[in-house]
Amino acid sequence: MAFNKDSTIGTVSIVAGLCLVCSIVVSVSAVGLRPLQQANKALDKQRNILSVAGLDVSNVAKVYGQNIEARLVDLTSGQYAEGNADSFDVLAAAKDPARNLVLPSADDKAGLRRIAKQMPVFLAKNEQGVVDSIILPIYGQGLWSTMYAFLAVAPDGQTIKGITYYDHGETPGLGGEIENPAWRALFVGKKLFDEQGQPALRVIKGHAPDGSEHEIDGLSGATLTGNGVQHTFDFWMGPKGYGPFLAKLRAGELNNG
Repeated sequence: MAFNKDSTIGTVSIVAGLCLVCSIVVSVSAVGLRPLQQANKALDKQRNILSVAGLDVSNVAKVYGQNIEARLVDLTSGQYAEGNADSFDVLAAAKDPARNLVLPSADDKAGLRRIAKQMPVFLAKNEQGVVDSIILPIYGQGLWSTMYAFLAVAPDGQTIKGITYYDHGETPGLGGEIENPAWRALFVGKKLFDEQGQPALRVIKGHAPDGSEHEIDGLSGATLTGNGVQHTFDFWMGPKGYGPFLAKLRAGELNNG
């Protein structure tokens, strides 16, 4: 029997054939583009690390290779650990039962549920090869999204040198102001811990008093996003986050580089 393209069977066959061809094209394209997507993702990560460290971003790959040393940190001990920190996938490790830590609700201040037992840190070095700042990946829940940032800390393990929020879904003009350079600049020079070594950074309502070492202006109209920033710092500077690592930095117990 001759094939009748105008029949119901013919129409369905043509549509099914087109769907099959399209799915093959999309699949092949996705597989083919994956290396490029991964390379662009890695380049964007490196650019954000260089930016928060105050380094030149005009030639990302070159400057990153010359000035950044990636290390893994065991969060429980606060010691450096063996492994490739540049290729370490934080979110994949957080989902892996062999590599993660499930957080009790009392400890889960940033709304993360589980985190990786190890985290990468990035040592930014000056032209003399001396560590000038240490970049910590931090993240926590905001109003609408998980907010991802890099925090630059001085080698004293105490003084903030910069912060950049590079991925979030907060409301533009309100919570989205966490990207605003003027607000991010308020963090520079602030101290993370009090004299007892407890996390002390505070995002307060209104304006921080002049000369305050620990307080940051709140975001107008974005109280819940500001709370998310506060909770992110409370967790990652605490005993389940980078607290043990930063304590060792302040005590001069780690060899950086």
